[in-house]
Amino acid sequence: MGELTDFDASQLSARIHARQVSCREVMQAFLERIHRINPAFNAIVNLAPDEALLALADERDAELARGESRGWLHGIPQAIKDLSETTGFPTTRGSPLLAKHRAPRDSVMVERMRAAGCIVVGRTNTPELGLGSHTFNELFGATRNAWDPAVSPGGSSGGAAVALAQRLLPVADGSDFMGSLRNPAGWNHVIGMRPTSGRVPLGPGPDVWVEQLGTEGPMGRTVDDVARLLQVQAGPDARVPLSLQSRFEWTPRADRASALRGLKVGWLGDLGGHLATEDGVLDACRGGLAHFEDAGAIVEDAALGVDPAPLWDCWLTWRRALVGPRVQALLALPNAREQIKPEALWEYEGSRELTFAQFHAASQQRTRWFHHLRRLFERWDVLALPVAQAWPFPVGQRWPQSVAGRAMDTYHRWMECTIYATLGALPAISLPAAFHPQRGWPMGVQLLAPHGADAFLLDVAAGYEAVRPDFFALRPPGA
Repeated sequence: MGELTDFDASQLSARIHARQVSCREVMQAFLERIHRINPAFNAIVNLAPDEALLALADERDAELARGESRGWLHGIPQAIKDLSETTGFPTTRGSPLLAKHRAPRDSVMVERMRAAGCIVVGRTNTPELGLGSHTFNELFGATRNAWDPAVSPGGSSGGAAVALAQRLLPVADGSDFMGSLRNPAGWNHVIGMRPTSGRVPLGPGPDVWVEQLGTEGPMGRTVDDVARLLQVQAGPDARVPLSLQSRFEWTPRADRASALRGLKVGWLGDLGGHLATEDGVLDACRGGLAHFEDAGAIVEDAALGVDPAPLWDCWLTWRRALVGPRVQALLALPNAREQIKPEALWEYEGSRELTFAQFHAASQQRTRWFHHLRRLFERWDVLALPVAQAWPFPVGQRWPQSVAGRAMDTYHRWMECTIYATLGALPAISLPAAFHPQRGWPMGVQLLAPHGADAFLLDVAAGYEAVRPDFFALRPPGA
C-alpha cells in the first residue's frame, strides 16, 4: 500500500469518498512510511499510538458506510505544527519547559481542520518557540532537509515541509511570522502560502488586537491542496475580531496558464544590493520567473521605492514587542533562563528597553509601508523576491554568521527578504524555482500580491504549476 502515500490530499480525498480505498488503508500506509522514513528526518514528533489512529480511521470508514462525510479532509492523516494549540497532544513549542504542556482547547485552525475530517497523528517539529528559520530544539533535536539530511530544512514550519516532501503527510499546516511557511517550502521543493493577515483567524489567545503579525496557513505539494486547505482554515470567527469577515473561495480556471498571460511581475531581487545574497540564489529565482515570461507574463526589474533600513528597524521593534512577553512568561518557571535558547533571550532583553513611543512609531512606519505597497501594486500585479537569501546550511549550524561575505548582525538578518509581506499584511506564496547546480538543494521564489488578493495569488501559482508540471512533481532522492 506504499503507493497511497504518493497521492496528494485531493487525490486521496476523492478515492476515499468514492470508496476506492478505506481510511484504514490510508492510515496504515502513512504510518508504515512514517515509521520507516521519519527517524532519518525527524519531521514528525509525538506520534500517537498506531492502534488509536487506526481506530479513528475505522470510525471514519463507518461514517462513510452510513453516507456521512465530515468534509474534504475526511480520514486524511494530519500532523499539526507544534506551535498551534492542539488537544490530545502536548503543545511544546519546541521548549523543554513546555514538554508536558497540554492545551485546554484547539486553536481555531485546528478546530476547523478536525471538523473537516482530518485525523491528527502527531505534531510537526519546529524550532524552540518558533524562533529562527532552522528547525532544531533541545527537546526533539533537529529536523533534516528532505533533499539532503546534512543541511537545514528551514523553519519554523520545517517539520511540515519535510513531512510533505518525504510523503509522510499528504498536506500540512504551518505558521508564518518571518517566512516560516515560505522559507521551508522553498528549501524542500513544496508550496507554502502566507495568507492575508486575518484570513485564517489566529488564536484565540491572550491578546487578539496586537499579536496578529504572524498567521497560520497551508502547505502542500500542489496548488489545489494549498487552496483547499486554506478554504478549510479561513473564514471569520467571533473570538478573533480582526479576522476577515468574508468567506474565502477559490475555483481554478479552466485554462490555468491563462493567469500568466499579460501578468505584470515586479522582480525586486536583492533590493539593489541591500540584501546580502549567496551566489546562485538570484539566478535560481530569476530562472523560475523565466517560465512566467515563456507563458506570456511581463517580468521586469522593480525598485522597492523606499529606503529598506527603516523597515528593518520597524521589524526589530515589532518582533521584540511580540516575542518578549512570551519569553517573559516562561522565565517565571523554575530554572527557565538556562533552558531558553539565547536567541529568545536576546529578543526578550531587547523588548525590555522598548517604550510605547518607539512601538507607536514602528506602527506608523508599518502603516506608511502598507500605503506604499498599494502604490506599487498600481504598477505590478505581483512582486517577486527570493524566499531566502542563502542556500540551506549545515544542520549543526544555528544560523548563518555571514552571507556573501557580509556579517549577519542578528540570527534572522539572512531572512530579511521575508519581512516585506509580513509588515504589509500581504498574501505571499513560495513556489519551487530551481535547484543548486552542484548540490541539488531546492530554492523557492516568493510572490507577493495585494492585500486580500489570496485567490488571485493562487490563480498565478496554479498557472505557474501548469507550465512546469514535471518540475513540481520532482521528488527527493530515494523518496
